[in-house]
Formats: sequence, structure tokens, C-alpha cells
Amino acid sequence: MIDPSGSPAHPRFWPFKRVYYGWAIVAAGFMASFGEVPAFGPILGIFIRPIEDELGWTRATIALGFLIGSVAGALSSIVVGRMVDAYGSRIVVAIAGLLISGSLLGLSTVSEPWHFWLFFGVARGSAIAGVEIGTSVAIAKWFYRKRGRALGLKGVGQRTGQALAPFLILAVMSASDWRTSFVVLSGFSAVLIVIPSLLLMRRQPEDYGLEIDGRSTIREEGMAPAEKELSWTLAEARRTKAFWLLVFFTVCTPFVQGATNLHLVANFQDQGLSDVAAISVLSIFAWSSALSIMPMGLLLDHVHVRFGGMLQAIVLFASIGIVLVADSYVEAVAFAVLFGMAAGMRNIVETLLFANYFGRQSLGTIRGFAAPFRAISPIGPLLAGFVHDKTHSYDVAFLVFLGVAAMMLVSMIAARPPARPPVSPGSQGRASGG
Repeated sequence: MIDPSGSPAHPRFWPFKRVYYGWAIVAAGFMASFGEVPAFGPILGIFIRPIEDELGWTRATIALGFLIGSVAGALSSIVVGRMVDAYGSRIVVAIAGLLISGSLLGLSTVSEPWHFWLFFGVARGSAIAGVEIGTSVAIAKWFYRKRGRALGLKGVGQRTGQALAPFLILAVMSASDWRTSFVVLSGFSAVLIVIPSLLLMRRQPEDYGLEIDGRSTIREEGMAPAEKELSWTLAEARRTKAFWLLVFFTVCTPFVQGATNLHLVANFQDQGLSDVAAISVLSIFAWSSALSIMPMGLLLDHVHVRFGGMLQAIVLFASIGIVLVADSYVEAVAFAVLFGMAAGMRNIVETLLFANYFGRQSLGTIRGFAAPFRAISPIGPLLAGFVHDKTHSYDVAFLVFLGVAAMMLVSMIAARPPARPPVSPGSQGRASGG
């Protein structure tokens, strides 16, 4: 993949030939993360009240679609993670984008709960397993020293999408209805996920005669990538206490944050806020999240990700404490700012945890193995919906989430990075599949 002059051969669609190609991977990841937002809780939450009003479904019924998609994404991540390690993220992310786009189009036609469960399940599962794992692993394979800021830029894409898409949806709903909004979102996702991933996404720098972080960076530091980062196999990683504590933390995070995301708009509508005010709280949350990502990414380029996880848990705990008592717009905004900060931290912390603890060579396989445990996580959104249907309040669910946030902090305190065991010759290949 090197031209006759000895220079690395960049794909033709990247015009900045003097810029390290890893930033093209970041650009594709940014756009794909922007385009996947209709499959996530904050955007689906905008549709809860309109769907309730037209179809008469309970919130638990709607949340069940969220659970189905989360479980589908978690289970399929086992296969997707191995595919990304072996073949790269390009086709994986593009196929996921097509599935998301087609499923959003299907959501515009639903009339029975099972229709909704099927289409939203495919959309969310494709986002979790295809777009999230595909883009995160791709970026982690192209960066080491600048991994935090690179993943941070990708995360800004998702949160910017969550900040802007609600106003697009509100405008379409005002002119037409919620079904038309899903049609518009279908085209939105296809353009932002499929096209950039096919044009720009590539597997790893070594395929192009490049080194991780860019050849000039490595030479300036006088250190080869292999000397900077040791990679663990799946078999080695899962024998450590830290691995299982990371799994626990990544299960708890979407249990709390995914549930709160999904029911955020409906909760404040229940508290008497207008539709516009409730959606503005969602937008404030998303902007707070977007603005907190890059500072966190830069911090975690210099501080171990474990401390980032502790900070995320503390801020999340504080935000859930506020939402328990929030019944005014000012309190809702205070919640949105803190909850957004915690969500922005999550964008970086979750993607860095396994990469920085266990290296990049088997990262897709390791993340794929850990992902099915997150099938427990979507019980959180379903629990919140069920509690609201029975009590007409989310208070009991938020109390549970408060306790889980405290447990997240404890798990990160205990997750000390393990010392890597010596690897005998030839064992790397035998153990990689676990």
C-alpha cells in the first residue's frame, strides 16, 4: 500500500495528503456518530408522547423496543468485534448505516407494538454493534498518544447530533407528524453513516505503511508503538479482576444513563414543562455533553482512564440526585448541565477503558466478548417505564439509579490496572480467541 516514491498511499478521497490519515478515520467516525443518534434514547424520547397519543401504547411497551435493540446489539457485538479486528470497520459501519436507515423508514409505518420492536430493535442493535464498536475500534487502532482527543472528537459527533436533531424533529412534527419525522431521519442517517464510512474508513495504519499516531510523531518521541503499548489477548484479559470490574462499570452506565436519556423529555413534560421547554432541556443536555467531551479527552491523554471513570460516576450521582427533586425549568437545566457532563465523560471513558487497560491488537475481540453482559443494561429503561406506568412517577426508578451510580464509583476505585503476565512464545495467537 506504498507508492513507488516510498510515500504512504492514502485513499483517493482524503484530500489532505500531508495530514496523518488517522484524522480521516476520526472524521468518518464523527459523521457516523452524528448519523446514528435516532437509534438512541434522547431522540426516541421525543416520540414517546406522540406515540402514546396516537397508538395508546404504554411507556413500558415503548421501552421494550429499546431493550430488544440493546440486547440485539450486545449479543451481535461478539461477532462484530472479531470481524472488525480481522477485516476492519469500513463495511461493518456501512452495513450498519443501511440497516439503521431502513429501520427508521419502517418505524414511520408502525401500527402494532411488534412492528416497533422489530424496526427499532434492528436500528439500535446496528448502532451499538456496528457503528459504535466499528468506529471506536478503528480510531483506537490508529491512535495511541492522542487516543483520548481522537475518540473525543468522535463522541462530539454523537452529542452534537443529539443537540441538533430534536429541533429538526420538532420542525417536521409541527409541519406534519411523527411518522414523517422518521422518514426524514432515515435519509439523515444514510447520508451521514454510509457514505463517509465507505469513502474514508480503513482498518489500521500498518496497511498504509504508517505507524500509530503518525510516523513523524513516533520519530519525534524516539519510541516504537510496540514499546509504548502492550496488548493483551482476550484469554489474558479475562483472567484479571480489573477486566470484570470494567465489565460491571460498562453494564451499569447504560442501565442508568440509557434509562434517563430515554425518559428525559417525557419526565419533564410530566412535571408541567411545555413540549418546547422539555426539548430545550434535552438540547442543553446534549450541548453540555458535547462541550465536556474534548476537555475530558485531553485530560485522559495524560491521566489514567480509571480516574475519569471515578469522576463520571460522581457527576452522574449528583445529576440523578437533582432530577429526583426537579420540578421547575431552572432545576431541569441544572440537571441537564450535570447529566450532560456525565454523558460526555461516558463517551470517552467507555471507549478508552478496554483500549487503555488491554491494548489495541485484540480490542475488537475483547470489546465483543464484554458486550453481551450489557444485555442486562436495558432493563433500566424498561424498569423506568414500568414504574411510571404503575405509579405515574419516575421517583422509584431514579432512586435505584442513584444507588447504581454509587456502585459505579466503587467499581472504578477497585479497578487497579493489572500487571501484564509474561507471554510464552507462540501463545499470543493461541489465546487471542479466548
